[in-house]
Amino acid sequence: MYTFDAEKVKNEIVQWIRDWFEVNGKGCNAVVAISGGKDSSVTAALCVEALGKDRVFGVLLPQGVQPDIDMSLLLVNTLGIGYTVVNIGSTVDALLKEIDEQLPAEITKQTRTNLPARIRMAATYAVSQSMNGRVANTCNLSEDWVGYSTRYGDAAGDFSPLAKLTVQEVRAVGTALGLPDQLVHKVPIDGLSGLTDEQNLGFTYEVLDRYIRTGEIDDPETKKLIDNKRRWNRFKLELMPCFQHDAPILADDIR
Repeated sequence: MYTFDAEKVKNEIVQWIRDWFEVNGKGCNAVVAISGGKDSSVTAALCVEALGKDRVFGVLLPQGVQPDIDMSLLLVNTLGIGYTVVNIGSTVDALLKEIDEQLPAEITKQTRTNLPARIRMAATYAVSQSMNGRVANTCNLSEDWVGYSTRYGDAAGDFSPLAKLTVQEVRAVGTALGLPDQLVHKVPIDGLSGLTDEQNLGFTYEVLDRYIRTGEIDDPETKKLIDNKRRWNRFKLELMPCFQHDAPILADDIR
């Protein structure tokens, strides 16, 4: 029977981050987009334990006024990491205005929902490149399973510490790291539509996590909903398909 040892997994992830940076960014900094939720909090704390607080940099990315930005500030102050605040509000507004004026169609609700996430990631990479950084992806297995992420938005990154952990497991690792409860157990809100994750999804993470780890689920309709989301969104987790040309490649392919 599967059991989750949060302390053991926490230590394994910390070592994995160290090993990854040794190969892919020796001397570089981990740059984390900080939302104030559990995923960015746990990711940043893992990076601090792996690399030290002087090699972790937070990017706070409000869109205009962010009512819960105090949670983001609580995290960076708790960890003692450097950070910057980049407000994307005017950029989102300007780009939507330009697209609206030029597009021969109405901007969809989904476009308005996903654009801020993509601009946040563009801003995070801009900060990272100027800070000798590598961008941490903060998505977890539960979100990825049902495609609850924005492609080239929060789904992007250079390394992903939490991608194989469910929401419940991320929370357990956060507790093992000693993070404040209000960060680890904060109700997940997408930051885009104003709804909680579970309102958007139509089921709870507890139900989803149980299904992922045990295959057990009580409601057939919820199973159908989860399975359909998984089917529709698998492409988000795969590399971009490319045409396979059979010409020779004779250069050394060095890692």
